[in-house]
Amino acid sequence: MTRPLRILVLGGTGFVGRSLCERLVRRAAGAGLVRVPTRRLAHGKPLLPLPTIELVQADVHDDATLRRLVEGCDAVVNLVAILHGTPAAFERVHVALPRRLAAACGAAGVRRLLHVSALGVGPGAPSNYLRSKTEGEALLQAAGLDLTILRPSVIFGAGDRFLNLFARLQAVAPVVPLAGAGARFQPVWVEDVAGALVAALDRPETVGQVFEAAGPQVYTLAELVRLAGRWSGHERPVLPLPDALGRLQAALMALAPGEPLLSADNLDSMRVPNVASGTLPGLAALGIEPAALEAVAPLYLGPRPGRARFGAFRAHARRD
Repeated sequence: MTRPLRILVLGGTGFVGRSLCERLVRRAAGAGLVRVPTRRLAHGKPLLPLPTIELVQADVHDDATLRRLVEGCDAVVNLVAILHGTPAAFERVHVALPRRLAAACGAAGVRRLLHVSALGVGPGAPSNYLRSKTEGEALLQAAGLDLTILRPSVIFGAGDRFLNLFARLQAVAPVVPLAGAGARFQPVWVEDVAGALVAALDRPETVGQVFEAAGPQVYTLAELVRLAGRWSGHERPVLPLPDALGRLQAALMALAPGEPLLSADNLDSMRVPNVASGTLPGLAALGIEPAALEAVAPLYLGPRPGRARFGAFRAHARRD
């Protein structure tokens, strides 16, 4: 049996985090402890039915608090990230937090760290998002920890904010004006990302490696929008916008309350193809055959009744 571990998951109440926590709890028949900090305990309600989950109300951006969270753990997984924000917000989440985390791990004597970054990072990245992700990676790589990095493409799955968002949009809009329509993505299923993190945790040989997490097929953004509409039963015409109009659209969206559908920084990120480079190991190196988008997305986007839909989804996820 796999040795029980005490694992700290930063971002454990989020989209990827919920799938990862479920897998970690099942990993050794519920043995061990999964510690999940959250700003508000209400955000962690979906995790409460899972045994061996320790939900803690905490601010991970506070040095002393983060050090206490890390103490006594065997490994840390960092999933914390944002897609929208000011340059200062990106720096706080993608740069300052990894710096704090490296210091906390060093102070607590915790060496094992798994960090989720993103495809497209690298020198000369065109957006605040990718530049801050690049800097965060570099800080952790220089910290002397037993580090494994996972770089996923856009992540899909039940409850995602990607395909579901475009499906809802097409339910009410007669046409979809789309900036960045030709941007390329290689979507990866959330369960495959969670599975890759668990596999890396269980394999000491992954220390020091960077893995690319991508699905089996590349799509343009316009193709993904059309598929989301088709599978949800609301396919609408997609109107690709030239760059100038796309940036005007993003600027107008930024004025609306709440998180924008698209920002100028997102458009800058999409200048870099969000696809695997082929020069780094992928999911296959972790023993995972990535699920096809067409095999999973219709199960949660389609108009089937909820109970039947999620029964089929669990069956595809190979869950008991």
